[in-house]
Amino acid sequence: MPDQVLQQIADGLLIGLMYSLVAIGLTLIWGVMNIVNFAHGDFLMLGMFTSFWLFTLYGIDPIFSIPISFICMFVLGTLIYRFIVSKVMKGPMLAQLVVTFGVSIFISNLAVYFWTPDFRLLPATILQGAWQIGGVNLSVPKVAASFGSVIASVCVFLFLKRTKTGKAILATEMDRDAALLMGINTERINSLSFGIGAALVGVAGAFLSTYYYIYPQVGGLFGTIAFCVVALGGFGSIEGAFIAGILVGLAQTLGGFFFDPSYKYAIVFSIYLITIWIRPQGLRGW
Repeated sequence: MPDQVLQQIADGLLIGLMYSLVAIGLTLIWGVMNIVNFAHGDFLMLGMFTSFWLFTLYGIDPIFSIPISFICMFVLGTLIYRFIVSKVMKGPMLAQLVVTFGVSIFISNLAVYFWTPDFRLLPATILQGAWQIGGVNLSVPKVAASFGSVIASVCVFLFLKRTKTGKAILATEMDRDAALLMGINTERINSLSFGIGAALVGVAGAFLSTYYYIYPQVGGLFGTIAFCVVALGGFGSIEGAFIAGILVGLAQTLGGFFFDPSYKYAIVFSIYLITIWIRPQGLRGW
């Protein structure tokens, strides 16, 4: 029994770190632009398919295709912002919700049209096998993905805190009008933030493709969980999203172990509802 609990905790930490990376991109977009990006999960799906096709057609392992996935999703994110999202930024909140929801529907159905709804799984990549520490089995692909998630999250944190552009993003997030008065091009910051958010989830998709099924609707589940993570961590808080991702991962695995595996997602979404009810600003929000 103790070994089984430790196994669930290890699994929860590994998937939780992946949730953190997915949610950081979402909370960055929300914090800077104050917009809910329903297409976030679909960017994840495209990141997974990017790695899948690069591996299938050219033999490029997903670990080496991460920079390509990052760049492709960054370009796609900035283009979607420039030609679609920016058109409704000054419109009502409902218009912003509808436009990102429409982008989500368009991308997922386009993926079904081109790639069919079939489930795919990458064959042998360079990340294979498992390590056994004590009575706990640690999947090598999951450990590598979690380690990469931590590195990516730290890089984003340092970029925002230590660079001039990052500080401009944080300034825009805190007070857009004051940022404008200080000479910050907030429109450029919006485009950059949307691109970075999409690129981060593209990186997460590349890591996930090493051990998770790839199909056009895969972004729906991860996108929904990312909203739970962002709500728990606090909308706009990078640190909060990182911590909340781990908490949600642990709640999912331990809840499924102590109750029933079929309840694991119900437990996660219950946490979301309770958070919104008790503390709408989340753990680190304002």
